[in-house]
Amino acid sequence: MGFQDNSGDIILDVVLTDEGRKRLAKADGSFEIVKFACGDDEINYGLYNLNTGSAYQDLEILQTPILEAFTNNASSMKSTLVSIPRTNILFMPIVRLNEKQVQTQVGTSGSFIVAVDADTQDNSSKGLNTSIGYVNNSHQQGVLFGNNPDLEVSSFIKVDAGIDGGSLIEVPADLSETQFMIQMDNRLGSLVDITGKIFMRPIAIDDDNIATYLVSLADNNSFVKQPAQLSLDANDSPINGPLSSTLEFKIKSSPDLINSNYLFNLIGSTANILNNGATNSSCRIIDSYIRVTGRNIGYSIDIPVRYAKL
Repeated sequence: MGFQDNSGDIILDVVLTDEGRKRLAKADGSFEIVKFACGDDEINYGLYNLNTGSAYQDLEILQTPILEAFTNNASSMKSTLVSIPRTNILFMPIVRLNEKQVQTQVGTSGSFIVAVDADTQDNSSKGLNTSIGYVNNSHQQGVLFGNNPDLEVSSFIKVDAGIDGGSLIEVPADLSETQFMIQMDNRLGSLVDITGKIFMRPIAIDDDNIATYLVSLADNNSFVKQPAQLSLDANDSPINGPLSSTLEFKIKSSPDLINSNYLFNLIGSTANILNNGATNSSCRIIDSYIRVTGRNIGYSIDIPVRYAKL
């Protein structure tokens, strides 16, 4: 890995995905380029200089040191480019984490916390108060019940898509997000709806154990909803404008985290977390994130998630 040579005319640096390289190596005719994506993660368009001659206005941008394209999909192109044919767009849609409800607020540590097994969720039935699902017998902010996601008290993750600001009363159809891609570490958890009863199968799991899920408004499930615009007010969403859709989900703990400490010892650490007795419990933790991407515009957010076990 190094920097691009930007002294000449190199404009594009193209690499194959892991799947593309796998098919190329087979040499059986299955390799065919059918899709591509462009990204500009390292470009600072603020360097465009209108106060100089036209030949030099973008010179600083072109001379910015740019890393060569990554072959690792987990660390490449968070911001992909999109093509929109019409030229009268004044506002672009965004995707934002919605913490307006008590059950959708991030924990005090800055992450959602997934209590991975029954004892970590609630061990009060055993006469103990060291569990982290509750504080003083009230549900703790930002804690998802990974062992029993069907419990209504559990927190859940909510994401809104829409246009922030402006005078529009609805999101134009060609800018609406009706399908979302959700990516998470498959070793740690899986996707489940907010009822805790509908489990999604990933469409792919890559060589880094990142599972990719697709959920759509057209599927008529409880993941993606289209809110009634007239019933919304400023306290319902972090987006100050019309919404095209809302995504809601929970996380189910993986069997490896429930039944074993192997992954906690391999890639985790320990931390003190507030417990039901209003003191701290020492927990094994793994910090990760979940990436949510709107499939139409490509706007993505990373949501921090901490998997915890007593």
